[in-house]
Amino acid sequence: MSKGDPFGPIDRLADRAETLAGAWAARARSSTTVGRERALLRLFGVGGLDAAGRPLVWAAVDRYLAGGRGRLGGGVVMPFAMALVEYDLVPQRLALDVASGAVDLGMEGELLRQADRRVVAEEEARRLAEAAIERIDANRTARRELLSVLGDPTRPWIGSAIPEPEIEEAILASRRALDAGADIVQVEVPIGRELTERLRSAGMDAPVWRPRGDDVRSDGVEHAPTGSQRALTALRGQLDEIAAQRRNYVRLAAVPPALGAPESAVVAAFERVDVADSDPMAEIIAGRVAPDRALADHAFAHALLARAGVVVSLSAGPLVVAPDLARGVPSDVATRAGRALALQALSVAIARGNGVADEQLLVGALPAWVIDEPQPAARAAAEVAIRRALYPTLGLSFEEPPQPRGSVGEWAAIVAAVAPAVGAAVILRRPGEDAGRAVTASRLGASVGRELAGSIEPPTLRGPALDHARATVLAATATLERLSDDGWRAVLGDPLQGPEAVRLGEDSVAERTESFDPFSSALAAVG
Repeated sequence: MSKGDPFGPIDRLADRAETLAGAWAARARSSTTVGRERALLRLFGVGGLDAAGRPLVWAAVDRYLAGGRGRLGGGVVMPFAMALVEYDLVPQRLALDVASGAVDLGMEGELLRQADRRVVAEEEARRLAEAAIERIDANRTARRELLSVLGDPTRPWIGSAIPEPEIEEAILASRRALDAGADIVQVEVPIGRELTERLRSAGMDAPVWRPRGDDVRSDGVEHAPTGSQRALTALRGQLDEIAAQRRNYVRLAAVPPALGAPESAVVAAFERVDVADSDPMAEIIAGRVAPDRALADHAFAHALLARAGVVVSLSAGPLVVAPDLARGVPSDVATRAGRALALQALSVAIARGNGVADEQLLVGALPAWVIDEPQPAARAAAEVAIRRALYPTLGLSFEEPPQPRGSVGEWAAIVAAVAPAVGAAVILRRPGEDAGRAVTASRLGASVGRELAGSIEPPTLRGPALDHARATVLAATATLERLSDDGWRAVLGDPLQGPEAVRLGEDSVAERTESFDPFSSALAAVG
């Protein structure tokens, strides 16, 4: 092994990931999903609930698609635009009528067969698409101007995950974290109606948000789940106020649920979310989403987030154990780490192929479960070194596990030791009530690392760390080869019986048959 290639075939790993991802991404970009169709109505300005209390975009799209399986490929945009012109309605009113059954978009679909009517519908769809992109571009400009006025905190940004499910509590928790010096707060988007119904149909639990009492109500803020669009609007306003007082921009990060990437991308673009998770491989493995559905959802999300200037966050790679369950023998640490690295490389290649620039990509540097393995510090150093070599132009993120088996202090100490002085972009803590201590400790560790970087040579891996790095890269390359030869079976294993066999959304993706796509044209236009 040459000195220039100390960890193994890094270049071959990257090349294989790009080749495999290129084939998948091309197919995904030519497909549509029910999530993408809902997101398109959100871009038109549709939101809120219908008369029955259901999410309006869900109810409207569900009503339209109930007219036949073939409708999904054609999409909802053109019939919806045709109806807007025919009935002279605004999008919100039309969506309510569609959801109630008062308007049948199938009839408008028939009108599209007439050349003159189709031209009118295309003009309306194009107008709405351009209006949505103008709103997105305005938010992107606002972010740039605020950063110019307020200033950008020194990297790495120290962040705090906000677990409170209700916006009133989340705002209070965010204030505590920011008072402690946090630069970024992260919230989770609640699961959507589609995921809820699919989980229940598969016999699995589906958490449902319910409002709590009025004891923590904040002034001017209504009860709402923390990651909802209404709540993100309120939280964004609060963060901007605090940023103005601190004279440093404060970032907002959002984590969408499975099957929610397209709609969450629209909300992120409209509400000036700064960082959004959009990792198709994690959704396929950890979220049990059908691969074609996940890839198509995230193709749409990536294109929209790229236009909005939102940073796309990718995990350090999901934990893949299906091949071990099939064999009945657990794999060693490096094999599991290699699988995670291979899938992360695929997610990176897919995001790049979908138009996300390197300055908008953030990649996980350390799989959470590595900290629970023997010699965690050495393995962590190897994981970070591999990613620094594989992704020299990307920012690295370190996200504290929700419930580490070891002590929280151990995770923080290891990150402080292995996070590179150049390249570490985010350190995200889950401090609970002790936000001040966690944020302060991580900021101190990052400060010490930067100071030492200017005084000593970068460390070189050897011993257990080098052994782990080499074995991980080899395992990652082998995983990509098996994916190329065997398809998804290489990481998902053979189909099982019962809930574990469910692949969510496999019946809700189709190849696009409508050639007119106003949003793709608007997204591609120079902003």
